[in-house]
Amino acid sequence: MSAEAVTQITVVRATETVGESPFYIPMTGPAARPRRSLKHDDTFIVLDCHGDIGASAGGPDGLFNSDTRFLARLELRLDEVQPLLLGSNLRDDNSGLTVDLTNPDVYRQGRIVLRKDMLHIVRTIFLWRGAAYQRIGVQNHGEESASFDLTLLFDNDFADLFEVRGEHRPRRGIASARLMGPSDVVLEYRGLDDSIRVTALQFDPRPTRLAVNAATYQLELAPQQTCSLFVVASCNKPATSKPTPFFRGLLAHRREMRESTRATTSIETSNNIFNEVLCRSMADLNILMTDTPQGRYPYAGIPWYSTTFGRDGIITAMQMLWLDPRVARGVLKRLALYQARAFDPLADAEPGKILHEMRGGEMAALREVPFAQYYGSVDATPLFVLLAGLYAERTGDDETLVELWPSIEAALAWIDGPGDPDRDGFVEYRRASEQGLANQGWKDSYDAIFHADGRLAEGHIALAEVQGYVFAGKRLAALCARRMGLPEKARQLEAEAHRLAERFEETFWCDELGTYALALDGAKQPCRVRTSNAGQLLFTGIAREDRARKVASDLMRSHFFTGWGIRTVARGEARYNPMSYHNGSIWPHDNALIALGLARYALKHSVETVFKALFDAATYMDLRRLPELFCGFRREKGRGPTLYPVACAPQAWASATPFTLLEAALGLEFDATRDEIRLRNPRLPAFLNEVILRDLRLGSSSVDLRIRRHGEDVSLEVIRTRGRVQVSLVLAH
Repeated sequence: MSAEAVTQITVVRATETVGESPFYIPMTGPAARPRRSLKHDDTFIVLDCHGDIGASAGGPDGLFNSDTRFLARLELRLDEVQPLLLGSNLRDDNSGLTVDLTNPDVYRQGRIVLRKDMLHIVRTIFLWRGAAYQRIGVQNHGEESASFDLTLLFDNDFADLFEVRGEHRPRRGIASARLMGPSDVVLEYRGLDDSIRVTALQFDPRPTRLAVNAATYQLELAPQQTCSLFVVASCNKPATSKPTPFFRGLLAHRREMRESTRATTSIETSNNIFNEVLCRSMADLNILMTDTPQGRYPYAGIPWYSTTFGRDGIITAMQMLWLDPRVARGVLKRLALYQARAFDPLADAEPGKILHEMRGGEMAALREVPFAQYYGSVDATPLFVLLAGLYAERTGDDETLVELWPSIEAALAWIDGPGDPDRDGFVEYRRASEQGLANQGWKDSYDAIFHADGRLAEGHIALAEVQGYVFAGKRLAALCARRMGLPEKARQLEAEAHRLAERFEETFWCDELGTYALALDGAKQPCRVRTSNAGQLLFTGIAREDRARKVASDLMRSHFFTGWGIRTVARGEARYNPMSYHNGSIWPHDNALIALGLARYALKHSVETVFKALFDAATYMDLRRLPELFCGFRREKGRGPTLYPVACAPQAWASATPFTLLEAALGLEFDATRDEIRLRNPRLPAFLNEVILRDLRLGSSSVDLRIRRHGEDVSLEVIRTRGRVQVSLVLAH
């Protein structure tokens, strides 16, 4: 049996464009139903709370693989009406979504043939190895037999992720749909890049009726009778392949997820809500991890950034370094492999530069967007050097250091060469192509870098925090050089870091503001704006002690600190907007790095304040999940924080934030050369009376620790050690 339909695909797009920001993510209306996300390796799915795809407006629904949508609609109907929602829950480990539904009153020819709440419908959905699995279980709880049609409506557009985000394409490829038998449908798309992308839908048992866009089961259930229906949607699988049976795949998937976190430090605290926050964060990080040939890599976030991002991967690995250094090794090896080796203006690539973003969709392949392998970030390269140094210090893994050293040297050569085009000692950026990102630091909105009067900075821009990353990176690279028996290189790097710090203080400090400038523009004029970028300088250690304390004090005042966290831009600055993406919102990862900086300068009371604010915010969030960002409105008694509508959730560096805040509070330090773990000036916030760390590793050794709060002091108990490891409590100011 064969039927075929061929169509020229079109995609519904947002009509509003933002000229200054070509990759703006539009928000055209509210989501009619809350969304839920699942991910496994390079595949993710966004569904609504009913378990449907494409049944309600306002969400980026779909099954996606390698930046292409492989299913745009999968909607369940009972006798042509939508079921009623009872509840929808992600499993605690993010391994699957369970949705409980029931029937509304069903009418035929004006009379009720099925009263509401007679059928219990359970949809169980999980992703595994490039396929979305779904079981639909139905039970009749009525006293009479129930006869009804259950229909699954499906369709696809094979939209590139950038189209889903709102990009317009004047031309697209050709799509087709055909039946492959009584239980199988194939949706196919030949793109303008000549690649063929295929979605295979397989139904079990055989539907009563099957078309290229619908599968219908005519069901009759006796009282208390149950039945199960299964559907699998596979992305780019061979036509002859058969999916793993549902329950076998589900068990294998959950087993793999447990194995992936086996060597990670576990944390238990006296606060049950904070335990929930930590569990959700770890579960989110676990699904964002993708197994690559170089090791596990944290993809940045769902739905828009589920791919390899340099900056996001590095910062997430840095945040997780104390509890799982394997992530850093995977990140460093992958980014070293894709380090730029030639000049390519469209990709903003220069030799030695570290990848910003990698995309596998049709638009990237055709260079309709420049992101197939895109290098337009000014900070990923110094951050790569910084992470490599931190990893070597944390693990003592000289074998990996030797492997990475050529890439570290190439990154340092870019920092001192193309990264500093006017040779003034500061790393700067300016996009090489109009297709590229206008701003190339972590605040990459078109309007994020500006002067006190609101004018946007122009020309080659030197961001404050980037100079801090270079300073910290060179100091750590000097330690690496010493480990490798290169004392002259070590002295050179230390001297360069010292000169950079001196010149930075002279150029970026704004005495009238009591903080550091956001950036220098192309005319070397400082952007005299109070921003959280100055707080990240404390993390890098470039700030002079007395000035660091001034910056910290300013960050804790009400124009920055909202009660939920520190804003990206202080209230009162020209472009301040608490509802903006980068100009007044609160980013959890930004606060986490600031907290590490406050700890570096022994400002533990401020660490505690930031820690409590983000914890309090998490208690109000759906699933106890910190999102990518939220609005920067002042905290008011009796109400929670205000959400940002298109924030990614889960998002890697936001998910890692609770672990970073705990690291900052405990003052964790690792010295692999001495087999020593130190807690420097540890202090627990008032909502934590006790923290237990199990299997905290250093090399081949590990330790279990209990830290208890006694007012503003703590006590440390070593519960158990395995191997040779020393634990020290350091009290110094």
